[in-house]
Amino acid sequence: MNLVKYLIVGVLFGIVLTKTEAVSWYRIYEMFYFQSFHMYGIIGTAIATGVIGIQFIKRKKLKDIDGQPIEILDKESGNVRYWVGGILFGLGWALVGACPGPIFILLGAGFYNVAWVLLGAIFGTFLYGVIKNKLPH
Repeated sequence: MNLVKYLIVGVLFGIVLTKTEAVSWYRIYEMFYFQSFHMYGIIGTAIATGVIGIQFIKRKKLKDIDGQPIEILDKESGNVRYWVGGILFGLGWALVGACPGPIFILLGAGFYNVAWVLLGAIFGTFLYGVIKNKLPH
């Protein structure tokens, strides 16, 4: 039954991203060429919602579904890895025209050539798992 909840949330998330055109290659192209505010508005709204949600969780000391306190750790120092990871993520996003979430939405919408992107993402994740112990953390 738990899987059904996740499936429903995923489908609703996919509908929202599709209706807001966040999965559109053209919208992503516009964003990276600074031709439109559309995607920046969506991303900004997501950041604002996240900040408000995190603050609400911290101030109300909310508990998770099992009754355990929700613990949100501060990020550690050493921003270099976040910059490198963000740059790699952004380059992949710009080259492909999709970040990881929309890959599945585009597949579901019938854009089957995105399967190559999914395979590349899976291979990249596998490659990271193989070399992660050799990387500076």
